[in-house]
Amino acid sequence: MADDKEDAEMKRARSRERQLALENPNTDIGFCGRILVGLSLILLLITLPISIWMCIVVVKEYQRAIIFRLGRLLSGGAKGPGLFFVLPCTDNFINVDMRTVTFNIPPQKVLTRDSVAVCVDGVVYYRVQNPTLAVANVSNADAATQLLAQTTMRNVLSSKNLAEILSDREDIAHFMQVTLDNATDDWGIEVERVEIKDVKLPPQLLRAMASEAEATCEARAKVIAAEGEMSASRALKEASLVIAESPSALQLRYLQTLNTIAEEKNSTIIFALPLEILLKFVNT
Repeated sequence: MADDKEDAEMKRARSRERQLALENPNTDIGFCGRILVGLSLILLLITLPISIWMCIVVVKEYQRAIIFRLGRLLSGGAKGPGLFFVLPCTDNFINVDMRTVTFNIPPQKVLTRDSVAVCVDGVVYYRVQNPTLAVANVSNADAATQLLAQTTMRNVLSSKNLAEILSDREDIAHFMQVTLDNATDDWGIEVERVEIKDVKLPPQLLRAMASEAEATCEARAKVIAAEGEMSASRALKEASLVIAESPSALQLRYLQTLNTIAEEKNSTIIFALPLEILLKFVNT
């Protein structure tokens, strides 16, 4: 764990160094470059006011502009939002969207550590944190992040058991988010969130799991029924002891039973016999 933290800190330090180097580049374009810039200014002045519309750049609130002059990044890093002025022929710019981007990870077929083939898909939320790094360090930051997310999902899930994948989705998603965030730090990308959407199991495994769950529920139901019978028998035993100690209790129970039967609207005919008659037969 300590080595991983040290490696992460070293990566962040190198990333900060690259960022500072890109934001404060060597802007010396040389003698020929200065001549070209001068010619561009002269061309701009000659073609006024038509050329002014080609030199004004409007960057929206959620965008940043990376301006290159004769192939060199201008000092100060990303520009925006607002209005900017570029020189024709010598300057070009790239707009970078700073909003959060979401994309679905296509279903990945993974063989888990306990040799079960599953198909897992997910969703990743990320955004460009440093537009300078996103333009200068990688050719296509979005495509690189998406491919890396697919590979990371396969690598992480292949080291887990099926039970861990089904029960520890939040922990797995958080681990993937941290791993992706560390890997894309050099690209100026911040991975905000990773979610596992669905885990598809083979039909044979689903039937086996359903049979196992049904058998477990039936076994649990039988145990609960047996425990209920045991508790009921104990309660009946205690009730019989109480009735044996008090003869009037048997008479009250008898009357309560008659009252219960009479409440039901049926065709039952009851012939009440005195308990003394029954007791004579019992004594004989």
